Amino acid sequence: MIEYRYAEGRIDRLPGLAEELVQLKVDVIAASPTGAAMAARNASRTIPVVGMSLTEPVELGLVASLARPGGNVTGVTYGVDTDIFGKQLGLLREAVPKVRRVAVLSNPSPAQPLIIKNVTAAGRSLGLQLQLLQAREPGEFDGAFAAMAKERAGGLLVVGDSMFFIHRARLAELAVMHRLPSVSTQTQWVEAGGLMSYAASLPDIYRRAASYVDKILKGAQPGDLPVEQPTKFELVINLKTAQALRLTIPQSLLVRADEIIQ
Repeated sequence: MIEYRYAEGRIDRLPGLAEELVQLKVDVIAASPTGAAMAARNASRTIPVVGMSLTEPVELGLVASLARPGGNVTGVTYGVDTDIFGKQLGLLREAVPKVRRVAVLSNPSPAQPLIIKNVTAAGRSLGLQLQLLQAREPGEFDGAFAAMAKERAGGLLVVGDSMFFIHRARLAELAVMHRLPSVSTQTQWVEAGGLMSYAASLPDIYRRAASYVDKILKGAQPGDLPVEQPTKFELVINLKTAQALRLTIPQSLLVRADEIIQ
């Protein structure tokens, strides 16, 4: 039997939902994203927690180390280190060679300070000026894009977030409306109308996380199961959006794409 709980993009609901699962005495909790895994760990230090798409689990204190987690949390990371953000920003600059100022839109979360640190380092290494913006709810989207326009941002990086995922179509619409070529850490961003994404494959991560659940149900201890890092990344490009932006994607970029949406 599987018990589902969904916070609908609201971080404040995670502790209560995690406590509900603990009260049900479930055998293992599979949690995504990082905030959900942290809520589950805070609710119980004995029920095994398998994190799916974890962000910086060592730095956030979820595990002692990737090789030896040591507690009741293990799982698979998502990949939001400096190298990944550098790759995303580099792809954006390849698509828009003249871009110099890039807006970065994120939603405050426990992992946000580390994410911003990594994306800032990536931007600095590429010589880009970053405009850091936050949106905690859909009502703040218009203000964030107005700020991008005021500062003449030439591109947009959307940091993956569950709330952004739910409202990805609106965000993609705003990006096109403000003529902002965009790249995201979520593949579904492109399917919703965003320009590009470069991200770890979530289906692959979830399959690997399922193997952790299987091992734990068969008696393995989460603290003995090394946290794995993503190995499969996908570049997706939306040519319809490129056309709407009057942007020609270089052939050198198109041939590297794993998927092209016409």
